[in-house]
Amino acid sequence: MQAEIITIGDEILIGQIVDTNSAYIAAELNKIGISVYQVTSAQDNREHILKTLEEARRRTNIIIITGGLGPTRDDVTKHTLCEFFGDILVQDQKVLAHIEELFAKHINTPISNLNRSQAMVPSGAEVLMNRYGTAPGMWFEKEGVVYISLPGVPYEMKALMQGEVLPRLRENYDRPYILHRTIITYGMGESDIANSIADWENALPSFVKLAYLPQIGKVRLRLTAKGTDKEFIESVVSDKVHELYGLIGDIIYDLESDEPLEVLLGKLLADKKKTLAAAESCTGGMVSERMTSAPGASVYFRGGVVSYATETKADVLGVPQELIDKHSVVSAEVAEAMATGVRKLLKSDFAVSTTGNAGPTKGDSDAEIGTVYIGIATPKGVYSQKFNFGNHREKVLNKAVNKTLEMLWEEILKN
Repeated sequence: MQAEIITIGDEILIGQIVDTNSAYIAAELNKIGISVYQVTSAQDNREHILKTLEEARRRTNIIIITGGLGPTRDDVTKHTLCEFFGDILVQDQKVLAHIEELFAKHINTPISNLNRSQAMVPSGAEVLMNRYGTAPGMWFEKEGVVYISLPGVPYEMKALMQGEVLPRLRENYDRPYILHRTIITYGMGESDIANSIADWENALPSFVKLAYLPQIGKVRLRLTAKGTDKEFIESVVSDKVHELYGLIGDIIYDLESDEPLEVLLGKLLADKKKTLAAAESCTGGMVSERMTSAPGASVYFRGGVVSYATETKADVLGVPQELIDKHSVVSAEVAEAMATGVRKLLKSDFAVSTTGNAGPTKGDSDAEIGTVYIGIATPKGVYSQKFNFGNHREKVLNKAVNKTLEMLWEEILKN
């Protein structure tokens, strides 16, 4: 069983917004055994949408559409779906009542006829109630193909996927079992890894595929297996992962979870009843942003200080001026003093710090561009590590944040 995702909106095609909806939908479909054959972005244009729908129905049996369901003239998806299915728009009373309730309770503007028009839906569609917005989702079936139209607002789309779409797909379709296992490696390049495991890779069963996913500072090896026997699939993949550890275990960091590292860190801190604080210079709050991205972060994250200016390091974090004068702001000594200072200031169990030259100029230090010191303060003491992450500012910052979280993970596990 395969699906196709169609995102509708000129704002995607001109680069005004990034299409995150397709990535989310594809990941959720994959979890229930539905492969995505293709992702297409279409203009807010009747002819383009009709052509895209016609082409998609020949390739797949599930088509999920997002976007173009707003009340304004540039949102043409509903009208185009009517044309595609030879249908007409009719008013859905439940949707209308929901829209009126939303405006009465949560929206501080008068409801207009344009807003009420959101309750007009194709007569042949099964309405999927959108509890968070005015545009309902719609489910169509024709000649063995399912068409699902969802709003483009990400949180509205996600709620409909979880509450309506995925449960219906699970209930109504037989699907293969798809298993992914991703191994994270450090310290060896993609081609060197491929050479090291060539014989192992060549001996993989036909239903197991290996993908190399190089990223900044690491290579992820993703094993994907598909079949009808879940226990057999899991057993084979488990054996192959075990064999891989025997070949390159010295560079394997961990098995990747579906959850990002900051979420896993949060759970680990919460489970251990420990807290964290951050003092950031070159990363400018990016570590704190990552750590507070998950709901409930206040349980374990005490706060952060963006000590971008040299004076802030001294005045807020208590870094001795003589230390800065002697070693410069980009140094192991200052990184450690920052971590110690923010741990004391915010009364946390653990603290991290970042100080470095991300470029393109050197700022208050003569350290080479790309140089970053990361400090870790714990109940047992403080230490730091020096890195050089290259000469591209965005790359340096992202690598610094990732490495900070990795170091913190290892430290918490040790304690």
